Amino acid sequence: MKNRQLKFSSTLGLLLVLVACSTTDDSFLSRNSHALSTRYNILYNGQIGLDKGIAGIKSQNVDDFWKRLPIERMQMGEQLITTEKIKNPDFELAETKATKAIQKHSMNIKGRERNYQVDEAYLLLGKARYYDKRFLPALDAFNYILYKYPTSSTIYEAKIWREKTNMRLGNDGLVIKNITKMLKEKKLKKQVIADANALLSEAFLNNEEKDSAVTQLKIAVKFTRNNNERARYRFILGQLYEELGKKDSAIYSYEAVIKMNRKSERKYVIHSHIRKAQLFDYKKGDTLLFVNTYKKLLADRENRLFLDVLNHQKGIFYDNLNNRKQALHFYNQSLKKATTDQYVVASNYRNIGNMYFKDTDYLIAAKYYDSTLVKLDSKTREYARISKIRKDLDDVIIYESIAKTNDSILKVVAMSPSDRNSYYERYIAKLKIADEIKRNKIEKEKEKVENMANNSSVGLINSAIPNPNSGIPSGGKVPFGPPSIPSATTASTSTFYFYTASTVAFGKLEFKKIWGVRNPKGNWRLSETNANSVATDDTNIDPTKENKTIAFDPENVAEYTTEFYTKQLPTAVTVIDSLAKERNDAYYQLGVIYKEKFKEYNLAASKLEQVLDNKPEEKLVLPTLYNLYKIYQITNSAKALAVKDRINAQFANSRYAQIINNGTTDGAATNDSPEGSYNQLYKSFTEGQYLLVLEQANGLITQFGGDAILPKLELLKANTIGKISGLAAYKTALQYVADNYPNKEEGKKAEEVLSSQIPYLEKIEFDPADTNSWKVLYKVTARTDDSTKKVEESIKKFMTNSSNKSISYSYDFYTGTTNFLVIHGLTSKELGQLLITDLKENKDYKIANEAITITNQNYKVIQIKKNLEAYQAIK
Repeated sequence: MKNRQLKFSSTLGLLLVLVACSTTDDSFLSRNSHALSTRYNILYNGQIGLDKGIAGIKSQNVDDFWKRLPIERMQMGEQLITTEKIKNPDFELAETKATKAIQKHSMNIKGRERNYQVDEAYLLLGKARYYDKRFLPALDAFNYILYKYPTSSTIYEAKIWREKTNMRLGNDGLVIKNITKMLKEKKLKKQVIADANALLSEAFLNNEEKDSAVTQLKIAVKFTRNNNERARYRFILGQLYEELGKKDSAIYSYEAVIKMNRKSERKYVIHSHIRKAQLFDYKKGDTLLFVNTYKKLLADRENRLFLDVLNHQKGIFYDNLNNRKQALHFYNQSLKKATTDQYVVASNYRNIGNMYFKDTDYLIAAKYYDSTLVKLDSKTREYARISKIRKDLDDVIIYESIAKTNDSILKVVAMSPSDRNSYYERYIAKLKIADEIKRNKIEKEKEKVENMANNSSVGLINSAIPNPNSGIPSGGKVPFGPPSIPSATTASTSTFYFYTASTVAFGKLEFKKIWGVRNPKGNWRLSETNANSVATDDTNIDPTKENKTIAFDPENVAEYTTEFYTKQLPTAVTVIDSLAKERNDAYYQLGVIYKEKFKEYNLAASKLEQVLDNKPEEKLVLPTLYNLYKIYQITNSAKALAVKDRINAQFANSRYAQIINNGTTDGAATNDSPEGSYNQLYKSFTEGQYLLVLEQANGLITQFGGDAILPKLELLKANTIGKISGLAAYKTALQYVADNYPNKEEGKKAEEVLSSQIPYLEKIEFDPADTNSWKVLYKVTARTDDSTKKVEESIKKFMTNSSNKSISYSYDFYTGTTNFLVIHGLTSKELGQLLITDLKENKDYKIANEAITITNQNYKVIQIKKNLEAYQAIK
């Protein structure tokens, strides 16, 4: 009886299990069995994978607080839309689990889903795809929830995720429409309202509607239940207020983050302090309060990870107060505490570079700018701006060096012999003191090394003697002395000989005392000068023959005599004049650079005034006065009027006088200005008017001598010479530009062409091989001449009557006096000869001008080298 009951119970239990596992049985047991299995097994493990993947993304995507933060923390990178295979194994796990839950536990009975966890599975599926940047499949998953499960408890979350996906796909207008509609519904949870408004705010930002974004983000701050979200939203609000020019509102938002203190992630609090400090009013603000606040922040151990940005901001504070010493101290402290924030490092280098730049220490400033560029993103505007400044500094450094060197030489040359001797005697006295300090320092270092070596020697000897104190009990005192070398028996604690610096130093010193300096080759025991003078046995060494240091004798130092310097001074008038000319040009170029590129008007004016004080060449006076006039228009109207009167008095007929009297600005670039004249000349060049360009270029070079436009005119002239006279003349003209303007952009371009293009062009020679591309050349003169017009009319008539539509013609410049009417599109030399005969003998054309057949390649050669005669000689 009991066996029958047991058998019946087992059968019943098996039937219940089978019923519960069925996805087609709409029973209480079946529904809840599948729901529990889906939730606490499959979806639980899938959610773990999703959370792990999200944590990985957050760790990789570090917020850049120097830009406006995105509202959604996760940054997707450059590639937004993909349908490729999953790349992240954590998201792959989440998607696999979600798919398994849908496939094995979905209970779609009579068109209705009976497993109330399947909608959660679809939500997990969509999130996994979203975070893996597979937005189109993710959108399908979220849309399926909205279509199939309209009464789901996750319906609003699914709507928000769908719109997040739409926003990633660029459909911001659709996001605004759908979220606005959703927010009108009643009974939304507070976190849903917060998430929806945050998403809506981001969509508005994508459309550059900042005011609307602020409104929605304020609502998100109010309703969010997550403190880190609240801190982030408040920080972004502060950034937005800054962009909108609402300084007080921005400060209020940052203070709200600061007051959250430990309720927020520390990074939001610290960077709120930084942003608030950037809005500090240095005229009316409480500087004492600022200093005390940052003193506390720097002393707080919780802020150890942010010492770089805190020290950087304090450096900026002192920099704005013109306290150079303190600013430099905190910038350097920031560099010492540097973490992963490369922009802070770059900003420190940039600000230090700016400080040295203001002090006109351009060499050091250039080095700091170099370090800045290494750390900055090369795609940013700031990188481009600093890169330009750094490039301009190359010219400044060179011209400052020329001006300083030539000034000092000319100053000494102008002295009387007695004053010159006194000048150098004072210099020699300072030099002797400096050299004495260096010698003392070297001697101290030498004594230090010898003492270390001697101590090591004692240690080596003592190490072989048993130590009576080797068994000192704890608490006893060990005598002070150099560390001894452990014996070979204590292998586990021994130190290799060459690992001890003092021992190695002693060995080197002893070797030099005995053997002197020996080359490490061959038999080092044998001296190179006398192989038999050194014994091969240590016992034969004569200690009296040790190397001796030569005593320092100040009487034998040439630099300590005035003659050493005076004999190097130039005496020829031509050399002195050349130095003065080079010095004046350097001052002028510096003045123009400071005016045009750095807007340092006072510094520019001082350099240009120095040019006039040095009595420069006549051609440099007018452009110097003109640039001073433009500077004084900005800085000193009275001086501007005085310079204007001087220009009108001395150079009344010049174009500069016309410009200042007509009130034309540089920016207008009229034909009378240097820029306008160059632009007009360049236009003529592009139109092929090379003879006119060469003639006008020579005139403008004379007129604008010393002006910043001069290198451009010279390079344009060189290119024109190449068009007229060929490769050899072009090379000579380019060499002139490269030699006379090596630090200008035009000089560098000329040097580049000389090194890379000219050698290649020089190797080009005539190719005797027959080809299927030929031309016919008719020698003519200027296009406006009647003879040229007659030939061109005949060629036009021939083209009209010809059945060969592949041929064409052009008028090509050659040397100006000789040019070509060229017929193109011929396939053989014979065809060219027939064409010449037809044009010459046909009564409708009668072209008697000299005609030449030539291949396309050889035509290029004669245009480059202007060697038509050479081609005709070998034809």
